[in-house]
Parts: sequence; C-alpha cells; structure tokens
Amino acid sequence: MEKKLFVGNLPYEATEDNLKEAFSAHGTVESVRIITDKFSGRSKGFAFIEMSSEDEAQACIDKLNNSDFSGRSIIVNEARPMEPRNNRDNNRR
Repeated sequence: MEKKLFVGNLPYEATEDNLKEAFSAHGTVESVRIITDKFSGRSKGFAFIEMSSEDEAQACIDKLNNSDFSGRSIIVNEARPMEPRNNRDNNRR
C-alpha cells in the first residue's frame, strides 16, 4: 500500500528529481509533486511524495525529518488527508 508523505521547508530551487533521488535511498518513490503557486509558477516550499510501502515511508520519516537538504532543515511526516475548503462565494453574503 502506498503512503503519502508531506515534505516542508524546501528550498525554492528544489526539483522533483532532487527529491526523488534523496528519497529513493530509503525505498521506492512512486511519485513526487512540488506544490507551486498557480499564478507565478514558483515553488511554495513544500511537496508530497508517495512511497511504495508504509515501511519505506516510515524509513524516510526516521532518516530525513530535520535533515539538511540543500542548506535547509526539511520537515518530513505523514501527509494528512485534504480538508474540504469553504466556498469563498458563500462567505461573501
């Protein structure tokens, strides 16, 4: 079963290939997605990575959380499910 990880405090220059290389040392990376601003296209400084198993995901958390990645101490933990968003039009009434 795949397990999704949240990776925060990324340097803005980080690429999906850099992340895949770093996380592949601890298991099979199924996907990497750096979240970007929809207007500027610039990284927001966080990403989601899917590992092929829970054991590999836990190994990444244990080894990479608070580790140095291109000069920044990254945060790695289990991703939480996305919470429903409020519809902004409903809040204007």
